[in-house]
This record gives sequence, C-alpha cells and structure tokens, in this order.
Amino acid sequence: MRFGSFEELVNFAIEKEKEAAAFYEEVAGREIFSGSKKMLSDFAKEERKHQKMLEDVLSDKGKLSNYKLEWVPDMKRSNYLVEMKYQQGMHYRDILAIAMKREEKALEFYNDAARENKNEDHVRIFRILAQEEARHKLGLEKLYDDYMAKQGD
Repeated sequence: MRFGSFEELVNFAIEKEKEAAAFYEEVAGREIFSGSKKMLSDFAKEERKHQKMLEDVLSDKGKLSNYKLEWVPDMKRSNYLVEMKYQQGMHYRDILAIAMKREEKALEFYNDAARENKNEDHVRIFRILAQEEARHKLGLEKLYDDYMAKQGD
C-alpha cells in the first residue's frame, strides 16, 4: 500500500488502531467469560495507547526519545493458524487465534512502514509500534501455547 505523505500513513495507522480497539471493545462486551472479557478489554486499552501515540506524533508531542527498542522473539505460532471471524461465545482458543492474527498483521504493517520510510524519526516511530505489536503477539502466543499445553497439545 502506498501513501502520499507521512501524515497520510500515520492517519491510516490511527484508523487501524481505532478499528482494532473498537473490535476488542465490541468483542469484550459480548463475552460471557470474565477471563476473556478482561483480556479483550486490556487489548482495547493497548490499541488506544497506540492511537494516542500516533496522534501525538502528528501533533509533534510524540518524540518518544525515551523509548528503548529491543528485539522481541517471534514464536510464529500465529503463522500456522487460519483467519477466523469472531462469533459470540467462541472458544477461548479461537479468540486468542483471532487476536494473534490481528497482531501479526499490525506488526507486518508497521515493519513495512519502517522499511519504506526514509526519515529516521519516522522509521523510529514505526519500529516502536512494530515492537509494541510484536510484544502483544508474543504475549498472545504464550497464552495460546499455555492453553494448548493444558489441553494436551
């Protein structure tokens, strides 16, 4: 996907973060299991943080100079899962799979944005967001692995 300007790219990313937060909020509102409800609400809060970070970047408030970039391992568990649509009352395992695939796509988007950008400050912002998404993906993959291990997988 090509963008005409950095601002256009950031606005697109803001919309994607809003979309992700709205998805997690909607799904959390439908869930009957308290553990799933809390997990999804926590994801929504994280996506709102990303939205705010991007909005601050556009308004020049977000320098992010104190943020430390670190390598986040990738278990690649989500790479082997198929995409699904959320349905109320879905199994916990399937909710985790949906969330993993969403984070995988977000990670890919921010990595692509960083690769295609020439401005070092902009690249740093996208690397930071990619790292955030990688952390979410890793956390979900660990939850998934732990759950599957308890099931005998």
